Amino acid sequence: MFLRTFGWSFGITLLGLAAAAYFWGANGFGIVLILSILEISLSFDNAVINATVLKRMSPFWQRIFLTVGVLIAVFGMRLVFPLLVVALTAHIGPQTVVSLALDSSKTYNGLTYAQHLTAAHPAIAAFGGIFLLMIFLDFIFGEKEIRWLDQLERPLEKIGKLDQLSVVVALVVLMLSARFFAGDRAETVLLAGVAGLTTYLAVSGLSNLFEGAGEEEAEEASGADGRPAKSALHVAGKAAFFLFLYLEVLDASFSFDGVVGAFAISQDVFQITLGLGIGAMYIRSLTVYLVRQGTLDDYVYLEHGAHYAIGALAIILMVSIKYSIPEVVTGLIGVAFIGLALMSSIFRNRREGDGDDPAEVDATAGAATL
Repeated sequence: MFLRTFGWSFGITLLGLAAAAYFWGANGFGIVLILSILEISLSFDNAVINATVLKRMSPFWQRIFLTVGVLIAVFGMRLVFPLLVVALTAHIGPQTVVSLALDSSKTYNGLTYAQHLTAAHPAIAAFGGIFLLMIFLDFIFGEKEIRWLDQLERPLEKIGKLDQLSVVVALVVLMLSARFFAGDRAETVLLAGVAGLTTYLAVSGLSNLFEGAGEEEAEEASGADGRPAKSALHVAGKAAFFLFLYLEVLDASFSFDGVVGAFAISQDVFQITLGLGIGAMYIRSLTVYLVRQGTLDDYVYLEHGAHYAIGALAIILMVSIKYSIPEVVTGLIGVAFIGLALMSSIFRNRREGDGDDPAEVDATAGAATL
């Protein structure tokens, strides 16, 4: 299972590092390797969240995610999309943007490609931050079968019954960020944040709509024994397509900050794309591995930890509109939440194995770990 799932990742790593050594020598080899490791280390929470969505999709769409999705992640989100961001925010023509990207020393209006991309950071952070914040808010305000931090999550679930509370909170965070962090870029931050919110509502809403329609069709097609003709857990068709789009936008939101930060390590756009692309491949393989191994079912608080990490990342992105925050801080926060959730899950499993009451364990496991 492990080799079958990670085989493509290992193969692409070998080819990618060999290409880096051939074109850029030992220095390029080291840069690509560092970027790959950095991308992997910062994206464990991304893999867990991806797995919570991917396990609802059919095996066919899981393969699409691992194949076509990788191409979109590597070439779309980590190469083409930054070019589009620079073109739109700096009002530069496509040919000029490509020329700037290919020649790291070339400037336009006194700025290199990397500097133009850094200048676009407020818009990037606002879009990605609000998109990720909505994921966290919908989780923390939604009803959950299992709670990790019961004393916190139970009252938030009750408050979450207010209609569209997640949207209201996200808009308040966006307005406060524009007021206190954006300075003269307030309008840009507001527009980008609203775009992130709209994208989340559109993709998530359409996915839920078609998924619900698919479940109704399955119930209508049930046989005499009451079993549905297809599993409601494995959606396909339009529902799976929009879940796929949701995953790609989610990956983009995670990758924005990494792409900008990568220019502190290298100014070569191809080195950055290759390094981050290798890392993205491992994240996708890890996502599929978590689904096929049933890891999220075995360690039930991992999903909670990943969502808390996403909430922290969303706030960090909004704060980074004004203040520079080292990527190591972002990575350590994510690892900390995932680690605490994993330990809580292990303690819970041990207690259940000793015959303790699962309901009591759910209410106390998080507090016991902390």
